[in-house]
Amino acid sequence: MTTYQTASPTHPKYKPIRKPAEIAEFRLIDAILNNTFPINSTLPGERELSELIGVTRPTLRETLQRLARDGWVEIHQGKPTRVRDYWKEGRLGVLNALSEHLNQLPKHFISDLLNVRLAMAPTYTAQAVTASPLEVHQILAGRHQLDQSPEQFTHFDWQLQHHLTVLSQNPVFVMILNSFKDLFLNLAPFYFSISAAREHSLHYYDDMANAAGEHDPELAKKLTENIMRESLYFWQQTQFI
Repeated sequence: MTTYQTASPTHPKYKPIRKPAEIAEFRLIDAILNNTFPINSTLPGERELSELIGVTRPTLRETLQRLARDGWVEIHQGKPTRVRDYWKEGRLGVLNALSEHLNQLPKHFISDLLNVRLAMAPTYTAQAVTASPLEVHQILAGRHQLDQSPEQFTHFDWQLQHHLTVLSQNPVFVMILNSFKDLFLNLAPFYFSISAAREHSLHYYDDMANAAGEHDPELAKKLTENIMRESLYFWQQTQFI
C-alpha cells in the first residue's frame, strides 16, 4: 500500500474553488436579500456594479443572465436592470440560491416549505408503495445502519425522498424535489441535531417499512402526512422558526 493511500483518510476535505461568476452571483444575491438592492429597485450601471461586486464586466453579464433566468432580476436592453419581487416572480432556482443564505431566510419560510412537502410527500410516497413496495422496503433497510449523526440522517432522509419520487413514476415530483436539494441538505442537519427528532424519524422509517412490506399505500400516505405535520414541533426548537 502506498503512502498516499494510507494517509488519505486523514487528509482535509477542501471545497472546490468557486468560479468568478459563482462568486458574483453569491454577492449579488446577498446584496438583494439584505436590501442593499431592494425589490423593484434598479441596479447600478455595468461599470459601477462590476467594481462593486469585484468581477469583470463580462463575468457580471454572465451572472446577470443567470439571475434573470431564475427570476431575481429583469433585464431589458437599453434600460436599467430591475430587481424582481423574487417571492412573487422567482422560479425554483431561487430556492437553491437561498440554501447559501440561511441567515437571510424570512420568518415562516420553513413553515411554508413544510406545507409544500405536506402537499407533495404523502402522494408520491403512496404512489411509490403502490408501484414498487419491495424497492421501498429495501431502501428503508438502510435505517439499520444509521448512527446518531445528524449528517447521516440528513443524507439517508434525502436519498429516501429522492427514491420515493423516482419510484412514484411521476418525473415532475423528481424535478421539483431536486430543486429543494441544496436547501434540504443545508437545513436538515439543524433538524436532525435534535435527538428526539432523530428518534421520531426512526419510528417513521420502521412504520413505513411495515407499510411497504404489507403493500399498503394508504397507510404509507397517512404515516407521511403525520410526520410532516409533527415535524413542525421539532423545527420550532431550531433557530429557523
